[in-house]
Amino acid sequence: MRAFLISSALAAAFVATPAAAEGRCVTLPVSTSDAASSAPLVAIAPEEAAVPARLAPLAADSPWQARFEAAADELFVALQSRDESRWQPLLGGRWLGEADRSAIAAMIDDPCGAFGALLKAPDPIERRILGWNIPASYSAADKAEIAARPEAEALACWSARSATAWPLTAAEADNRGDRPYACARIAYSVRGDTPLWRGFIETPR
Repeated sequence: MRAFLISSALAAAFVATPAAAEGRCVTLPVSTSDAASSAPLVAIAPEEAAVPARLAPLAADSPWQARFEAAADELFVALQSRDESRWQPLLGGRWLGEADRSAIAAMIDDPCGAFGALLKAPDPIERRILGWNIPASYSAADKAEIAARPEAEALACWSARSATAWPLTAAEADNRGDRPYACARIAYSVRGDTPLWRGFIETPR
């Protein structure tokens, strides 16, 4: 199955982490009071819901596969070190905002966070590189144009529990603490003489 290397929007689903399963982490229920208080007095016809693009492993013959694997491995080792001087340059360096930097650092150190639980896990780490499915409506010319682009994006996800559940959409790659995996988006460019990439890590809101 081929994957379409573009980004998508974010949402959520529930799976317990090892720390949560042992009772050390608590998942707070989502409050519905705000939604109820903001409901309109006059009924409004709902808009047609957009269907998020599905994720799939990159094709085995994708020229991007080895690049994304190498980038993902470098990023994971840097995160595992918990040394900000190692992971910050891979996540944008001076272009990484202070709020994002603080949120990522806190998530790495949080034993109940997606990355905190993963980086401390004694189990072997499994990695998946995921892209986005190409819509069936795309023509052969559309697909060839996408394949020829000098930039691409993919999701790198890791799990320490031989996960049978991986994100099906980018919505599920939100690094919520109750996921059995953690993910980073990697943007890669081979435009120019030197290939460049940058990672982006979503932090739970």
